[in-house]
Amino acid sequence: MASGNRSDINEGDSTNQTAVIHCLPPELSTIKTLVVNAVRSPHSKSAYGKALDDFLTWYAAGNSADGFTKATVQRYVTFLQDTGLAPSSINLRLSVIRKLAFEAADNNLMDTSLAQGIARAKGVKQSGIRTGNWLMREQAEHLINAPNIRTRKGLRDRAILAVLIGCGLRRSEVSDLTFEHIQQREGRWVIVDLVGKGRRTRSVPMPSWAKAAIDAWSASAEIGAGRVFRPVNIRHALTRDRLLPQNIMELVARYGRRIDVTIGPHDLRRTFAKLAHRGRAPLEQIQLSLGHASIQTTERYLGVRQDFEDAPCDHLGLRIRSLAHKSM
Repeated sequence: MASGNRSDINEGDSTNQTAVIHCLPPELSTIKTLVVNAVRSPHSKSAYGKALDDFLTWYAAGNSADGFTKATVQRYVTFLQDTGLAPSSINLRLSVIRKLAFEAADNNLMDTSLAQGIARAKGVKQSGIRTGNWLMREQAEHLINAPNIRTRKGLRDRAILAVLIGCGLRRSEVSDLTFEHIQQREGRWVIVDLVGKGRRTRSVPMPSWAKAAIDAWSASAEIGAGRVFRPVNIRHALTRDRLLPQNIMELVARYGRRIDVTIGPHDLRRTFAKLAHRGRAPLEQIQLSLGHASIQTTERYLGVRQDFEDAPCDHLGLRIRSLAHKSM
């Protein structure tokens, strides 16, 4: 097994460790596929696969004397701690191993009591609460204004930054965004029926300045259907029909360096939430815009309906200069 500088589960390599599969305990390696196939997202499948490959490789390398038990899993947690892996990463891997145990029990490959014991294996305590990173209002304005809007690529980049901060979308959602998603509802622009994490569908109000940024980009690129954001080469020509999430991450980091901050797409999503909350947007409306996993519970508990008239993006407090630009 590789040494302690393994990447986080969310950054796992999708390549299966086929070289070691032959030495894995058959009752566990067989159900690995069942665990991985229980999630839909390709990213989650990759992460689950890597977490299980790492555990099963460790298990097969002389660590299986007691079998697949709580004690064995607890030793694996200790092993991961010794490698220097972050507590959050260890706990994520442990959750996947628990799924492995329950899947094995459901398929009569191990005793249910053993699976329940593994479910009680202790994770690693995290000291404090990770708050992440976000921009202040002035920094957000500077970031959105950083691209050179005299170029087609600059117009596209400005629109991407405007959507990330103005709507709180994930980078994968920005990559998948189409013109057909952008419609008018109750007298304002809304991203409707957006399918996000966990295949959950939501609608997200859009501030007028983000829509204006998209309009400036689409007019320059001469597109009005299909995916909104696309690659642009050095000759200002569109090269493919979709800008990948990785491209968006690199784009955000690049413009972050221009304003002397280290920032990623998810930090801009957090910026949306922070600025909207400070602008006194109702918390439940922010949750609806973000599409958090617990929003259904929040809606039932509070009896909340999404409000397009007083939306979170109306409370960001950003002042964005005119989107007028020179023709290319």
